[in-house]
Amino acid sequence: MKAVKPANLNNTDLDNQYFVVYSIEEGGRNVEGKWLIADRDLNEREGLKWLLKTSSIPVDNIFLASNFQEFIMLFEQKNPDIVLMELDMIANEEWSTFRELIQIYGPILLLTSAEATFEKARLAIDLQALDLMIKPFSTTKVKTAYQSAARRLGKNKHEHGSLHSNSNKDITYESLFISSYSTNSENLKLAAFQSENKDQVGTLYSFLAEYSFKDLHGVFALSDLVILLFKEKCLDLKEQCQKAIRKWEEDFSESLAIVIDTGKSLGLNLHEKYLQTRKMLEFTYYKGYRQVFEFDYSSDWAYIDPFLTPPEQRDWIDMLSNLQLDKIKKWLYDEFLQLKDPFPDPGLVRIRLTSILAQIRRFMRTYNLIEDEIYEWEYRDIFNSILYDAVLYRTVQNLILFIQKIVFGAEMNSRKYKQDPIERGISFLETNFAQVDLKLDDVAQFVDRNPSYFSHLLIAKTSKGFSEILSGIRMKEAKRLLTETSKPIKEISLLVGYQNANYFSRSFKEMNGVSPKEFRLTNTHQIKGEMTQSQD
Repeated sequence: MKAVKPANLNNTDLDNQYFVVYSIEEGGRNVEGKWLIADRDLNEREGLKWLLKTSSIPVDNIFLASNFQEFIMLFEQKNPDIVLMELDMIANEEWSTFRELIQIYGPILLLTSAEATFEKARLAIDLQALDLMIKPFSTTKVKTAYQSAARRLGKNKHEHGSLHSNSNKDITYESLFISSYSTNSENLKLAAFQSENKDQVGTLYSFLAEYSFKDLHGVFALSDLVILLFKEKCLDLKEQCQKAIRKWEEDFSESLAIVIDTGKSLGLNLHEKYLQTRKMLEFTYYKGYRQVFEFDYSSDWAYIDPFLTPPEQRDWIDMLSNLQLDKIKKWLYDEFLQLKDPFPDPGLVRIRLTSILAQIRRFMRTYNLIEDEIYEWEYRDIFNSILYDAVLYRTVQNLILFIQKIVFGAEMNSRKYKQDPIERGISFLETNFAQVDLKLDDVAQFVDRNPSYFSHLLIAKTSKGFSEILSGIRMKEAKRLLTETSKPIKEISLLVGYQNANYFSRSFKEMNGVSPKEFRLTNTHQIKGEMTQSQD
């Protein structure tokens, strides 16, 4: 398999898509053949046999060998067409015998090994094996190898056969990607097949190429989907596609979506039909996969505000603060899972979800959850889910599960926090710092501790005394008010717990090196400069 780019096309014409063209060596119709599976592990042998029997590949007989001697006996007696051999089964002194048999009889060879080493790869190349699968191999990998072997067998037995008729000289890749390319393709019907796993496009192409479609006019593989063209007389296209999707899922257990242009959009050339069909595939974000969609025209996206409004932000703050999981779940369901045509642009929906995630992030910071690596990793997973998940419903479900976890973590931290007099005391200070006459005794009484003992605990845990902690909290709030508001300095001093504005100014300069007025002037200019740069 190799990716190529047809001549005389540029990236703009291609809509930034690349083609995938498959070697004719993978061509040929499947025919019945004799298979010999050799593996020392009973479970592996039976599993490989079961995958072959339950696939769509026609098979004459399947023989099993548990050791090299049994393999030799079966090989000479049955003369199999296709051999699936465990390389690790062959001892060094038996290699010459095995190589000689393969060279004389020339079966199609699939190899397996538990060692992902250069040596095993070299042996596979030396034996001209069709594939080398490293254990533990996936079901999809095995099925793909089986399909390749079956197609090679078909080619060998039917030298003049071909997978499908892509020999229609009037239809080429240029017809899909260049609007002005002249073809007689206006009456063709178009179906786009896309696996949710984009890495499966090669397997999907192979599957569609050997599937028995009626009235098929051409098959075109792209980097992320496969386009099939059908003749105008094809009247049961949706039914054929529904049968194909069931067979695909039976063989490969991968989600598939199919979009069909019904052909009613008269006057459109093939390139225009392709663009419409590709856009309609984006609706899988709302409708999911495992479906066949028909359409007559391409819908436009609706606009939504991608950011939470101030009332919505307050709702989220309240729901999270009060740990209202049922209310959060209903909000998300109503907002994202009740959408109807015309659907909003998926990009705007993803931004709106990240806006919600920002509120969740603040909640995590409030309950010190960001310091836990587990929550941090899960937060990043959710962020990636919002950006890249192919289906909206899955993203919403993942988000709900994540919120449930952080709410549980917040409850645990809250109980722990309530048992910690220092944490409770600092929280009390953060809530009541504006009281001018706030004293150590007030905090000690709140946490039910002796003032001297509480002061000792405070210094032991934070390395700071009561006055230093209180001043730090007050100055932090003062800085915020100086930069985010235009309130007079005298008013700010009262808001942060200083009755005397001059004393506040002296204390501020001692702690920060500049007066409140100088701090406001410097930081306001800096903020304005940053805003100007972002606007530029």
